[in-house]
Amino acid sequence: MKPPMTMMEFFRKSEGTWFSQRTVHHFDLTADESGESNLMVKVLPPEDPQVREVCHAQGVDPELAKGGASFSWQTNLDDREPNPNYAAILVDWPQETGLSGKLLRNRGYVEGIPVVCRYHFAPDGVLTIHTDYDNNQGMERCWFITDDFRVRVSTVRMMNGVNLMTYCSERRCVSPAVLDRMLAQHDITKAGE
Repeated sequence: MKPPMTMMEFFRKSEGTWFSQRTVHHFDLTADESGESNLMVKVLPPEDPQVREVCHAQGVDPELAKGGASFSWQTNLDDREPNPNYAAILVDWPQETGLSGKLLRNRGYVEGIPVVCRYHFAPDGVLTIHTDYDNNQGMERCWFITDDFRVRVSTVRMMNGVNLMTYCSERRCVSPAVLDRMLAQHDITKAGE
């Protein structure tokens, strides 16, 4: 497996639906937010109106954006349309090498406000994202173990120190079309035996 080394490669490798198992450790008495959810990722080309809208809102020339992605979360096995309150548009604004740059977000993960994050890829393909909010600082790392399994860890630091840590393991869900192809291939193999 070749790890993604630019944000657009990362978005393309992440496209699809992921089953996410999340463990959250709070350093205060907040309720446990551990659980399972689905994460849906869709790649957006640079000319997509959502990409351009995020650029304009952040005062960035849309021509500098390489593209973006929409991220939506919903409870596992929930077949309704995803709640837009649990969604975000991320836009890639890379530096010259593509190994680092900025992510423009229409909605932050910790605070639901527009935010600009800094990112970089390590030589082994581990993506690190730093986000400074009004009252918090977030750091997230994400890497692919295989093409269909990835890990994310994050910390949120409040003004008085680390407030929470999160570990997520995410497995790509097989789409109905891929499942149908797999079943058809299985039937052909069985018929040939």
